[in-house]
Amino acid sequence: MEKGEYVYDYPRPMVATDCVIFGFDGTKIQVLLVKRAESPYPASWGLPGGFIRMDESAEASAKRVLQSKTGMTGAYIEQFHTFSSPDRDVRDRVISIAYYALVRKQEVREGGNVVSADWFSMDELPDLCFDHKEVLDLALVKLRERIMFRPVGFDLLPEKFTMRELQSLYESILGVEFDRRNFSKKILHVGLLDDLNETIKANPKREAKLYKFNLENYDRLKEKGFRLEF
Repeated sequence: MEKGEYVYDYPRPMVATDCVIFGFDGTKIQVLLVKRAESPYPASWGLPGGFIRMDESAEASAKRVLQSKTGMTGAYIEQFHTFSSPDRDVRDRVISIAYYALVRKQEVREGGNVVSADWFSMDELPDLCFDHKEVLDLALVKLRERIMFRPVGFDLLPEKFTMRELQSLYESILGVEFDRRNFSKKILHVGLLDDLNETIKANPKREAKLYKFNLENYDRLKEKGFRLEF
């Protein structure tokens, strides 16, 4: 049977991808939201997304959305859930395959067919359209699970960073506070960081050491399996 010879004769849903794009401002984890230009919910905030084209996979669609909103092509991206409630979209029956992406904010170039795009901290979110709050909440749950098995700072922090920035990243994602000395001791013991023997002015009275991730050590630990616990 040749392609196109048979047509399925039953109602079919449309399929889209939604992309939760996480960034870090040095203090808090943030998410990139877009203000819709079209109906439904014009001028409302939501997650970047779009319908999957006939010639692309779900992952290719999510990467296209990510690039159109950030200008980035090599960011970490991962599928985490499929949202299929029959009434999730007022326009039609729409199933959404959701991804989250981790980006360095300083590398983001915003764009796309939207009224505006902006970064929001998780504790300062506007009302979101569709079921995007549910999508975002689950993405954060998955990120909290992932951070224990994969040092997401690789994808969110600049190449050089302070221990304070790394600790703030973990605290912001997990919603907890760590003792400064215990956090530093644990992270350094795991062997994921290289001390660059460089410093930066943390404030007028104190300098802070700069670190970078040791990718070789991370790859070895990933092969053996490990879990970060604080």
